[in-house]
Amino acid sequence: MIEYYQLTTTLKISRILTGLWQIADMERDGKTLHLDQTAVHINDYVTEGFTTFDMADHYGSAEMISGVFNQKLREGREVQFFTKWVPLPPVQSKEVVRAAIQRSLDRLQTDSINLLQYHTWQYSNPEWIDTLYWLQELKEEGLIQHIGVTNFDAAHLNMALTSGIEIVSNQISYSIIDQRAYHQMSDVCERHKVSLLAYGTLCEGLLSEKWLGKADPSDEDDLTWSQMKYLRFITEAGGWEPFQKVLSTLHEIAERHHCSIANVTGRYILDQNHVAGIILGARLGRSEHIQENKKVFSLELSAADHQQIRNAQKALLSIPWNCGDEYRQPPFLTASGDLSDHLDHFPKVYEPVSQGHKKSVGSGTPWEDIAGYSRSVRKGNRILVSGTTATHRSRLIGGDDPAAQTHFIIDKLQASIESLGGSLSDVVRTRIFIHNLDDWESVARTHGERFADIKPANTMVQAGLIGEGYKVEIEAEALINPE
Repeated sequence: MIEYYQLTTTLKISRILTGLWQIADMERDGKTLHLDQTAVHINDYVTEGFTTFDMADHYGSAEMISGVFNQKLREGREVQFFTKWVPLPPVQSKEVVRAAIQRSLDRLQTDSINLLQYHTWQYSNPEWIDTLYWLQELKEEGLIQHIGVTNFDAAHLNMALTSGIEIVSNQISYSIIDQRAYHQMSDVCERHKVSLLAYGTLCEGLLSEKWLGKADPSDEDDLTWSQMKYLRFITEAGGWEPFQKVLSTLHEIAERHHCSIANVTGRYILDQNHVAGIILGARLGRSEHIQENKKVFSLELSAADHQQIRNAQKALLSIPWNCGDEYRQPPFLTASGDLSDHLDHFPKVYEPVSQGHKKSVGSGTPWEDIAGYSRSVRKGNRILVSGTTATHRSRLIGGDDPAAQTHFIIDKLQASIESLGGSLSDVVRTRIFIHNLDDWESVARTHGERFADIKPANTMVQAGLIGEGYKVEIEAEALINPE
């Protein structure tokens, strides 16, 4: 019996989504899959009740294969095709966003995308929030039925939601090895009724009997790109030896339930709070696990099973940083260990202007021109950042959530400092002004989260901030290569 999940009032999905990322790997050597022949294998999944498929604009021919199914094989059945948009920065206009969505619509041969999931590479560049507002407009036009995000951390998911973006899901890495979603992300999902779509649940088959008792395969030549990626996760979690201990525990539970390790780990993640579904990859026409995947739904893990898995996880180290940060900062947990397969560099957010012996940047907020000041100024090795609120263009970002406003402000501080040749780690002083004394702890904790390893000098005071709705204002000073 297939399990389904009501993601929204109008969108019901199968709790095991069929991931089509391996199509890109199958086409890696310049091959192109035959669209009609490959679409037939989508039909095999649909016939068995697996009605939901996940892909992206860069998964080779995945969208086009799905489009052929839509046109020739769908026959009026309820099938959901989710895709992602992963643009290279910068995204400069609503027209760019519209063109990208129209391209996916054309490939999928549909008038409206069931779920469009957006990935951003760089939070310090506020184009990500612009893009979500533009996607919201396309949703209101009907080109998109629902908006999701992928690889968002809890802070920026919360920021988007408190800024009025109607997000229904976040697709993230979530497995027995990678438990980053367990705390902060779960809290945000609970507060805003957002669901999680989990990928990497089986670590591309590394969580299976095939690797039980085997030597570390890092030096093997026949690993897939996805396996290379998840080996990096295993390394960050402590290495192959503690991984084998976890694998042994999963094998013991699987033996007890007469099923596979893959069944156990899939069921375990499905049992976690706010997980709408897990995404299991398929090599259409070559390696399919339809009947094996169905066994997940007949498996019921006991409280003792869950506790045994949690005990085994104590041997693992925490994956560093936040959800999705493997694509934003070292250690880059990608197949190549860097971002070379994705983008060349992060462009400066603001363009510096020379003014004699100093340089400055502006962030484009109306008050900079009205009051005649720069967002930040560099002279020598010193960068001074003006008092900054959660303003982007004419919008207040973060709604009435002081933590969300603070995160956006620190993103702006980072962008202005980086645009002048520094980094957030160069900050030596921050000054925080809060409007309501009741907000001090939320703001302080957010500052502590972002500056935990930097620890600048800091002052916080209560002040009557100018502007409706602003809860916090921060200014900063950075020294580059100080003596």
